[in-house]
Amino acid sequence: MPSDTTAPKARKKILELRGITKRFAGVRALGGVDLELYAGEILALLGENGAGKSTLMKILSGVYKPNEGTIHFEGREVKFERPDDAQALGISIIYQEFSLIPYLTAAENLFFGHEKRGRFGNIDRTAMNREARVVLKRLGVDIDVTEPVAHLSIAEQQFVEIGKALARSTRILILDEPTATLTPQEADRLFEVMRELQRSGVAMIFISHHLDEIFQVASRVQCLRDGSSVGTKEIGGCTTEELVRMIAGRDITHVFPPRSGKGPGPVVLEVRALQRKPNLPTLSFNLRAGEILGFAGLVGSGRTEVMRALIGADPVHVLDASFQGKKFRPVRPADSRSLGVGLLPEDRKRQGLILPFAVSDNIVLTDLRTVSRPAWRGVNLRRCAEIVGRYIKEVRIKTPSGAQAARNLSGGNQQKVVIAKWLHAKCRVLIFDEPTRGIDVGAKSEIYELMRKLTAEGDSILMVSSELPEVVGLSDRVVVMRQQRFEKILECPEEINPENIMYYATGSHNA
Repeated sequence: MPSDTTAPKARKKILELRGITKRFAGVRALGGVDLELYAGEILALLGENGAGKSTLMKILSGVYKPNEGTIHFEGREVKFERPDDAQALGISIIYQEFSLIPYLTAAENLFFGHEKRGRFGNIDRTAMNREARVVLKRLGVDIDVTEPVAHLSIAEQQFVEIGKALARSTRILILDEPTATLTPQEADRLFEVMRELQRSGVAMIFISHHLDEIFQVASRVQCLRDGSSVGTKEIGGCTTEELVRMIAGRDITHVFPPRSGKGPGPVVLEVRALQRKPNLPTLSFNLRAGEILGFAGLVGSGRTEVMRALIGADPVHVLDASFQGKKFRPVRPADSRSLGVGLLPEDRKRQGLILPFAVSDNIVLTDLRTVSRPAWRGVNLRRCAEIVGRYIKEVRIKTPSGAQAARNLSGGNQQKVVIAKWLHAKCRVLIFDEPTRGIDVGAKSEIYELMRKLTAEGDSILMVSSELPEVVGLSDRVVVMRQQRFEKILECPEEINPENIMYYATGSHNA
């Protein structure tokens, strides 16, 4: 069902940003950005990582103060000293990184800061639990509101995060990549809720790198590039190609680079039996040199768990495997790294990088011997700079220097740093778990080209992805998982298509 695309001119303007400029340590993050938002519309805010979207939203939500420019809410100028000021006006934001408190219950998180209280000022947990169930029922999810959110799945935590905004009297709702951890069915339910809010007059700013989602729910689109606005359009008059040009400033004609033409080489990793727990199925597969073996399935099918067991990050009950003809049974990640297997985790910020560390530190940490002076005399800084400079150029990391903190890079460039660190460790098998989650369309294309380059040079890739176009466009073979088991291995290019993958992932072949 498409979003209400009535022209915003017929509606009441609820928000107006004029000339918003923000600088950090003299570096311009935003330069004179204007933005208008109307009651009951969904405005899609697009742009590559680093374009300024998050900075602009943090200004709107009171986290940052602009150096220049004004914010008008319902026709009057407002200034936000802190996030509470924005929340008092009904401006709520759902960040891509959750802001939940892990050991509070779902209900306590929903009402944190505006708890329900009884006659004598005590917290009324019964009332909070009751209203929390109503909020989450509106989202179409069944979550135990008395359970600490640390015990919930990532998708359930996402709905609690969304519920926090609905528990307030929200006038403007900002959603930053809200579907990143949701299944297609859960995302569809979220879109239904967004349409309900839209009909009730709530205005929304929707940030997503999935252009198909933009066409599903947005009324208008506005694009930022390099901290400036490059255009605003009605969604009805846009094509996918036009949006890509607005975002990247160029045409991206081949999203998925062609295969090298060479067939896969000999088997490098042979898994004869992998059983994570005694009560789970035993799995087997192989990986060949120069191949991308894709793993597809619904959330909860067990894809990530298999990868973590394979590299020794999680305990494994049975593992009978060989790597390049030698016995392979890592009991910790350092074992798999020493053999030449590296993992690019699903959560690169928490598990793939040390964000406060420099780019150079993150890259060389996987093998400090190459940059160490003899006899414990510290790090050879010249050698370190040479190695890091080579990887920055080879992997095309956009950074002022190797001294830049990893947390200051865009998502796509952070992913490239993770790739570089495993190349530095001489890993010949790389596990990409959700390789482009939270990455813009331009950076996605660069990651895909890099993956193709690696396999053309003989390296091998195990790829877990929830994006069917990614699985179909990159994989030489596809393992489809369902309920912790391998449901089907698609071997032929003719078999690898979205319909076939979903057919086995949903268990339709057993119906």
